[in-house]
Amino acid sequence: MKIYLFLLAMMVSFSASADVMEQVAEVQHHWAEANYQLKGKAQQTRFEALLNEADTVVQANPASAEALIWRGIVQSSYAGIKGGLGALGLAKAARADFEQALKINDKALAGSAYTSLGTLYFKVPGWPLGFGDNDKAEQMLKQALEINPEGIDSNYFYGVFMMDQRQYQKAEQYLLKAQQAPARPDRPVADQGRQQEITDALQQVRYQLRTHQHAGIAD
Repeated sequence: MKIYLFLLAMMVSFSASADVMEQVAEVQHHWAEANYQLKGKAQQTRFEALLNEADTVVQANPASAEALIWRGIVQSSYAGIKGGLGALGLAKAARADFEQALKINDKALAGSAYTSLGTLYFKVPGWPLGFGDNDKAEQMLKQALEINPEGIDSNYFYGVFMMDQRQYQKAEQYLLKAQQAPARPDRPVADQGRQQEITDALQQVRYQLRTHQHAGIAD
């Protein structure tokens, strides 16, 4: 009887886990469409709806690191689109979600909470306006790379951070690695959009490298 109850509990747990991952996959898919296929007012309206969708998933699965990560990603992306004073509130909410996800399971979604939190730390303004911190950003982004050294996102965002720090040779190295990352069959829209961002970032980096080379400036 005990074995039966244990197996039943395991089956229920697996079913619940599979269910939350299906919900998270829906949020992922809708985020990719909103982020890469929409512009202007249509994009902002879609992100408002998507935030409600992500809220619902977290409310139903409050102990899911994956659900928290994706609500944080939606919030941080929406902050970038919205801008202004409202953006900082969204960024702070995203930070709280990523920090909570790290407490639950820091390796969830191949360390995506580290990638996303690190990106927030270098994109948000520093004190007194915001909580931006380049040292924390680098620490988080490096932890993401330790967990997922071949990933498209972990390498892309570290490459962008290196570009922001004007370390263009390092930036090129990580962006090239991101470009060669294995495709994610379940996320074609996100991969296509990210690869375009990688291409754009590489163009900027190589322009800077050429400019520095002509001027005789060491990277």
